[in-house]
Amino acid sequence: MISRELAVALREAGLVWHPASGDRFQLDLSDDVEPEVEAETFTVSEMTIEARRTPRGTDLAFNGTTEWALDAVELDDAVWLPREDQLRDLLRGTFRRLVRLPDAFLVEVEIAGETLQYEHPDPSEAYGRALLELIRRSR
Repeated sequence: MISRELAVALREAGLVWHPASGDRFQLDLSDDVEPEVEAETFTVSEMTIEARRTPRGTDLAFNGTTEWALDAVELDDAVWLPREDQLRDLLRGTFRRLVRLPDAFLVEVEIAGETLQYEHPDPSEAYGRALLELIRRSR
């Protein structure tokens, strides 16, 4: 799973999330909320946490499964933690290869004719860093 810091950087760079069943996220609420709440990772699921379209946009509705009182949060109050396969899909045609190194993974992409490599012990983090660069260069 990618780090919260990378997930926030992707969101700030312009990555748009359309919640689907199985997606993971953390909350990004005001400063008066306990840090443990924001550190907890949730999973979108029709039975427990569902994405509901509203006139304002999309809300993530909690269906009575959490230990603290929370009915719903707006999508802007959530930080999407994309999975490895989602990150790879978002790289689209720029993705060239994933290589297992002795103590890390290397993701290679080609953006505007330039070959770039991102190395990290977690392949998701390497994919995420490559995606962040792709988004930045696409703007």
